[in-house]
Amino acid sequence: MGGRSPGQPGLTLGVQNILLNGQLISSSSEGQGIPATNRAFLFADGIFETIRIAKGTPIFLDEHFQRLREGLKAHRIQAPLGFTPASIANDIAALLKAEGLHEGARVRMTLSRSGAGFYTPEENGLDVVMTAQAVDSVEYVLNDKGLSTDIYPEMKCTPNHLSKFKNIASNIYVQSGLWAKENGLESALIQNDRMGIIESTASNLFLVSNGVLYTPGLDSGATAGIMRAQVINLALSSGMKVYECNLTPQNLLVADEVFLTNVVQGLQWVGSYRTKRYFNAATSELVRLLNTLVRPIYKA
Repeated sequence: MGGRSPGQPGLTLGVQNILLNGQLISSSSEGQGIPATNRAFLFADGIFETIRIAKGTPIFLDEHFQRLREGLKAHRIQAPLGFTPASIANDIAALLKAEGLHEGARVRMTLSRSGAGFYTPEENGLDVVMTAQAVDSVEYVLNDKGLSTDIYPEMKCTPNHLSKFKNIASNIYVQSGLWAKENGLESALIQNDRMGIIESTASNLFLVSNGVLYTPGLDSGATAGIMRAQVINLALSSGMKVYECNLTPQNLLVADEVFLTNVVQGLQWVGSYRTKRYFNAATSELVRLLNTLVRPIYKA
């Protein structure tokens, strides 16, 4: 992120370079950065997308772009005509080159409404900020030790037409993560206002019970995760039954396996919920199938 000069405050991130609307900016450049008038900073007015990179190739880019288009439309933000999967891929390539990232990486795109205005904007254009960081491996790797989790009690999600997108306004996820850390847990589970369990701090949620896969439906307030969709398709193609339904604490207590999904980490198995302990056989098989799916994308 660019430096901060007198009279031109900006936002800072722990990265060497950013792309701001396609322009590469070095963190060592004085007087450059994201201005404090940016609506993502002022009003959390926008969405973000996190894309997994394998050997320079964005994984599931078309699916990410489709979610971006739907999210921008839902937020009444207008993308320019040149905003395409190809343009995103070109920007990612430029950023990865600048960062010297050639193996595994994660790219975050923050898309916010451009222009002036207070709560009611004066225009609906698009600002795009892109950053990149390394990840440990090219392939998806299942965690050795199962995660510990519990239900976050302090806030509830109220589902609405924006719930399924990765909105910049993320208070419930930040607070649930802090609560988990304070309680010695690796993740927290989030409920909606009908007390259904919808997802975790940073991932979608799946249960395996008697060989059947269960996950909250998008009408519950769950995020429409890219990896969530891939796991559902992989499970169906392997012969598993999949149900999108309301999940309760009782479902957690009778499940054989619980795992979390996101596009950066893939699948992470949960080892414990309170006194309940879980296995990971089906989860391990889904990780194997996922890597079989992904390898041809970055080896093409």
